[in-house]
Amino acid sequence: MEATTLRRAAQAIAWARVGLGGVALVVPPVVTRPWVGSSADTPSARLLARTLGGRDLALGVGTLRALSRSDEEARPWVALAGVSDAVDALATVAAFASLPRRTRWVILGASVGAALVSIRAATELDTGPTVGPHTVGDAGDHTVVARDD
Repeated sequence: MEATTLRRAAQAIAWARVGLGGVALVVPPVVTRPWVGSSADTPSARLLARTLGGRDLALGVGTLRALSRSDEEARPWVALAGVSDAVDALATVAAFASLPRRTRWVILGASVGAALVSIRAATELDTGPTVGPHTVGDAGDHTVVARDD
């Protein structure tokens, strides 16, 4: 994938994370039922869903803000969001046999896919600051010019 496509994918994943996080905070079972089945309706599962929803909301908003400012600022946000998804995938694999048969592959695929795309995108983000389609300043021995994405 080219850098522009990876950047857009990172933005899409961040927006999805904001959406999932918001839904998990407001109606936790909607997000957790596909992952853990009927136990999503328990008070403990609702609590866990809300805490993870807060995490996803914060990671998503932080990533979107960083991507709007510079690739340099975005790189750690995108990478750490990918690590978060990788941990979700590992946890899903560890509990795979006990997860709902109809949705466990979807959850695993989404987690692995988001992790791989985010980590790859983080490695491809440019090293210079970019803000819109114009010159953003002097970086020592050269002028930094924003990419047209």
